[in-house]
Amino acid sequence: MKGKQNPVEKEWAAVVKAEERFLRHAMPARTAGWQEKITRYVPQKLETTLHTAFYKAFELIFDRGTPVIEKTYQREKKEQNYKINAYTAEVRDTRHALRAFGREAGASRNLNLAVSAVEGVGMGFFGLGLPDIPLFLGVLLKSIYEVALSYGYTYDTQEEQIFILKLIETALSHGEQLAQNNMELNLWMREERTFSISRNEQIRRTSDALAGELLYLKFVQGLPVVGMVGGVSDMVYQKRISDYAAVKYKRRFLETKRKTGEEKRGSRYSASPSATISSRT
Repeated sequence: MKGKQNPVEKEWAAVVKAEERFLRHAMPARTAGWQEKITRYVPQKLETTLHTAFYKAFELIFDRGTPVIEKTYQREKKEQNYKINAYTAEVRDTRHALRAFGREAGASRNLNLAVSAVEGVGMGFFGLGLPDIPLFLGVLLKSIYEVALSYGYTYDTQEEQIFILKLIETALSHGEQLAQNNMELNLWMREERTFSISRNEQIRRTSDALAGELLYLKFVQGLPVVGMVGGVSDMVYQKRISDYAAVKYKRRFLETKRKTGEEKRGSRYSASPSATISSRT
């Protein structure tokens, strides 16, 4: 008779399904009809300009901007909430207790989406496309930071920053590149290995992904009044990236829980009398 599946394994199955749904939806690259119509009006240098703007914004935020972002939420309180949720999950060992981490992360993400919508539409009304980039990334990283804290992870080290950058790049990828990037992230989480890429190189790759994906939308956002349409895209991409980040941090968290469970079961087995006897024979 098949044994009863424990709460961690049930949540693991759920997060794997959520990841598969994201991949199925994001796998094909879609181009809207209006984008094809304005292609000839988009300056050839705009993508390079966007790449540079994203690159500099990432550098600025990682090197000097994180303390500013942290002023928009209470980091210590979020860390304390994680400890409370972790203790509750350890004591109760139920799916409801495990889902508390996701509920904590979800509340912050919803608020950040609303902020992104207001900021994007407002900047678009005045035709401010490029100046919107630091604000866009600031809200995006704030959302990811809060998800990370909800699951007990930090974002201060270069290794964690590379992980975040890789999350963003992957969320914007399509086809084989999406599958490859997602697999690399899963391997990194499972084996707890060190990234072979430098932070600067990953910033470059992530900036490329953002510039390519947002090229037409940022062009439209640079047009007064009508730019409000492009500004709405800020919220759309914020949701896409933050949803993917929430799935990956949950998977990373559950990966650790599964390893801990296996180690506990292994130690109990090795300490049992039957295991001791069999090891001597």
